[in-house]
Amino acid sequence: MTEQKRLSPGDQAPAFTLPDSEGKPVSLSDYAGRSVVVYFYPAAGTPGCTKQACDFRDSIGDLESSGYDVIGISPDKPEKLAKFVAAEGLNFPLLSDVDRKVLTEWGAFGEKQNYGKTVMGVIRSTFLVDPEGKIKKAMYNVRATGHVAKLLRELPA
Repeated sequence: MTEQKRLSPGDQAPAFTLPDSEGKPVSLSDYAGRSVVVYFYPAAGTPGCTKQACDFRDSIGDLESSGYDVIGISPDKPEKLAKFVAAEGLNFPLLSDVDRKVLTEWGAFGEKQNYGKTVMGVIRSTFLVDPEGKIKKAMYNVRATGHVAKLLRELPA
């Protein structure tokens, strides 16, 4: 496997502006002064990604009361994200990174193992970004199921 960029606690979170499910631009800088969970997932509407998104949806109150907003990012087009948001009643923005530029900058796209084979793809990853825009926690290769509950247990005070 080739060496890929990985973010670590203390790193400045790479800036981004991406279209949401309605095509409106959303920037990380829109969340300046707030803590945010930024998570990257492979594809809207697939079983694992649906489970993960619904876990975030169902936990949004706990996350917000802990001071965190949530942003999901995938390489899906806004139209597909809009269908996913509507189908699952998602209550946080999903952003479209069709060219995978932001995914790559955050270390969430590259070589990964899939059923014993090395493939290029989205590496399911979650980041906690502090109010100053620094990475507080970087988690790569997270599991779709149970990840949000684990995240809630480990949220820094």
